[in-house]
Amino acid sequence: MATTTPREPPVFNLPNQLTAGRLVLAVVLFVLIAQHNWIACVLVFAAAAFTDWLDGYVARKQNLISAVGRNFDPLVDKVLICGAYIFLLPVPNAGLTPWMVTLVVARELIITSLRSFLENRGATFGADWLGKIKMVLQCAALIAIFVALEAPSSYPAASGGFGNIQLTLIYAMLASTALSGLQYLWRAALLYKADA
Repeated sequence: MATTTPREPPVFNLPNQLTAGRLVLAVVLFVLIAQHNWIACVLVFAAAAFTDWLDGYVARKQNLISAVGRNFDPLVDKVLICGAYIFLLPVPNAGLTPWMVTLVVARELIITSLRSFLENRGATFGADWLGKIKMVLQCAALIAIFVALEAPSSYPAASGGFGNIQLTLIYAMLASTALSGLQYLWRAALLYKADA
């Protein structure tokens, strides 16, 4: 009796198109950050975050999960998040310092490389709950930064409150970024030890 292997979905399916669209939105966001257009930054970043949720939903709903999508989607997420923090680093009052941005970028590069290495060896190494909390806090901190940068000109009376929320979210994001990175390293060490 012949068995058929499941066919891989076409490469440029709808979820991957949404991911490619998010890459374009990332470039638009970087231009807007350079122009200090904070309201537009909030709108574009919110649209990019929505496509991140939507591409995963469509992939699962229409059974369009592919090897390309599993690698392309997190890579674009890293470009969007890391790029935004890098572009914000020289902006006065963004609340970011070089060590903060280095922590975010280093964590994403190390864990992405580690995940690729382990999955090539047949291990499952997807995002867990702490990684998802980290992603939510990274997004929330970016939106808070954009709003706090807009606040002095648009909402002068409330600008101090926005600044406090901004700093709280930045440090919560940094804590979750460091903890999730350490957790991934621990999981990788256990997988590697079991494989050995």
